Amino acid sequence: MDSAFFLKLALSFLIGSAWVTLSTLAAEKYGSILGGLIAGLPSTVVVALLFIGLSQSPLAASAATTVIPLTQGINGIFLVAYLIWVRKGLAAGLLGALAVWAVQASLLLVIGLKSFMISLAGWLVLAAGCILIVEKAMNIPSRKGIKIRHTSSQIILRALFGGTVIAFAVLMAKVGGPSFGGVFSTFPAMFLSTLIITYHDGGADFSRAVAKSLMISGEVNIVLYAVLARFLFKAWGLALGTSVSLLVCLGSGYLLYLYLKSRLN
Repeated sequence: MDSAFFLKLALSFLIGSAWVTLSTLAAEKYGSILGGLIAGLPSTVVVALLFIGLSQSPLAASAATTVIPLTQGINGIFLVAYLIWVRKGLAAGLLGALAVWAVQASLLLVIGLKSFMISLAGWLVLAAGCILIVEKAMNIPSRKGIKIRHTSSQIILRALFGGTVIAFAVLMAKVGGPSFGGVFSTFPAMFLSTLIITYHDGGADFSRAVAKSLMISGEVNIVLYAVLARFLFKAWGLALGTSVSLLVCLGSGYLLYLYLKSRLN
């Protein structure tokens, strides 16, 4: 492994730990809607595409967005499975969700998707189905913040945990070989660490509420970033394409927050 990969691993750890800590603290203080929305904003995908662009070319980074929409649709099913099984406990929720994800991610790897339009179409079907299931079939109200006083050491441990989960997924995607590594490249590490922390601090109902807004935010904002990056990397280059894509997603995140706040409360 070259030094560039270790830099990517370190940045994935740092950004992942900061994002997980920010989103979970926001959920605990301000409620499930804001916490889930922050967790669903593009974070590790930004690092992944940025390093592909730096180590190869902006065109290669643009091409790497092909599977992101469909992968995000699969991650929506991961969250639905978690929402169903977590009522039986955290272990049941995680094992059930991970099993569902592993089967779908393996199928995606076998298919070897090459078409961005098919990826978008698959995402649209899966995302719409997952959101409809959560909105219509599950009774998951949003939750207000919970009163928890964290020590500095607790916050540091949370950051270390979140960053480690995300960095581990990045490492496995690199060293796991064509099959195992390919599956891990789609691993929802940000989602997983957020769900574990919110369950630990707020219980199943609080974690389910965060997962609901996390699903909606992730399905919209991460896919929006992928679409923008795909075209802006080619038109404007890596730096400007990344900056504009991020700014647009922050704006869409704010609008989505206003929508979720009015609809889910």
